[in-house]
Amino acid sequence: MISNNGADNVDIVGVGAVTGYGWGTDALWGGVSGGKPAAVLHQGAAYADGDGIWLAKVPDGGDPADGRSRFSQAMRFAAREAIDDAHARGWDPGRRVGLLHGVVLGDTEDWRSFHLDDHGYRRIRDYMGLLPSTPISTLMQEFGFHGPAMNVSATCSSGNVALITAKMWLDAGIVDDVVCVATDLSLTPENVDHFVRLGAGVVDTEPLDACRPFQEGSRGFAMGEASVGFVLSRRGSARGYLGILGGAMSHDGFHVASVAPDHREIMRCVTDALDDAGVAARDVRYLNAHGPGTAQCDAAETAILAEMFAESRPAVYSMKPLTGHCQGAAAAVEIAAAALGAEHGVVPAPPQVAAAHPQLLDGATPMVDGITVKPSLGMGGHNSVTVLAPVG
Repeated sequence: MISNNGADNVDIVGVGAVTGYGWGTDALWGGVSGGKPAAVLHQGAAYADGDGIWLAKVPDGGDPADGRSRFSQAMRFAAREAIDDAHARGWDPGRRVGLLHGVVLGDTEDWRSFHLDDHGYRRIRDYMGLLPSTPISTLMQEFGFHGPAMNVSATCSSGNVALITAKMWLDAGIVDDVVCVATDLSLTPENVDHFVRLGAGVVDTEPLDACRPFQEGSRGFAMGEASVGFVLSRRGSARGYLGILGGAMSHDGFHVASVAPDHREIMRCVTDALDDAGVAARDVRYLNAHGPGTAQCDAAETAILAEMFAESRPAVYSMKPLTGHCQGAAAAVEIAAAALGAEHGVVPAPPQVAAAHPQLLDGATPMVDGITVKPSLGMGGHNSVTVLAPVG
């Protein structure tokens, strides 16, 4: 658990996004608010499937000046859009601006090209772009930031973990502001194939046919990519989207892929996050679920609803049928959708397509002010929970 020690809340004051919908938050909001999945049918020899497969893959469209790969271009774009957005909302950067990058596999596509196409040889300046230190270094250079800069990694929980770590930095007075980015552009043929073989990824049909969190007939998750940027500040100079009241992290210590069936550590993580935020379970209005549509995660989050929020009966929704499961950037893209939703007064929930949990939202719904709990359950047992609230 983290502790805010009575400190003021941390606000999200800038948002940027590159997703399967395209480049920019307008594309993300247009997609999720309209209930349209980002995945499209990809055909060709690369994925070795004559019928094609459905992926919410980030399309080309970045600036070559930001690097040679989609990964570096997307990371720089998302961060820059968030910074520009924060400035437009009144943000005045402090002296110590830190950077956190939530990332798991890194630039898998360009590493693949390095080994298979370039046979391990490349100009040194081009090779440097593959190193995980390079994207954060170039971003710090671009904006002249001098606070701490580092990568954080906790599998599918990395976006939440980056935001919680950013709040810890702010609470501790290490920084004045934080730029927080989470990037995962890892839909290479090999990664897609292995997630399908694990029985978790589903690519042979449209997302709403396959990924049905809290509904009958769900087979697993649609696969997506994203890079999402946030600017976090507590100094009150900018108009915020959402406040981060608190958070917590834990680990199941159980299995490299499966969720511990007793859900004990997940429940404890939710409790610790609520305690850190100073929020009672009865005050929670929404559960922005991890919701990948797998049986194990549905069981875990259904148990959270039944055992921890029986009194408040929060509305539940998952963004993964729309955005796809964006792996290391999953929690970030789902919080970005919630932040944009708060700005528009809408919860951008996917439409129901089958018999569902009674608290599951059915499509975009007018937002009621209240507390949102955001769990993220990473493969291998990584649990994280953020507690979010309206600003103002």
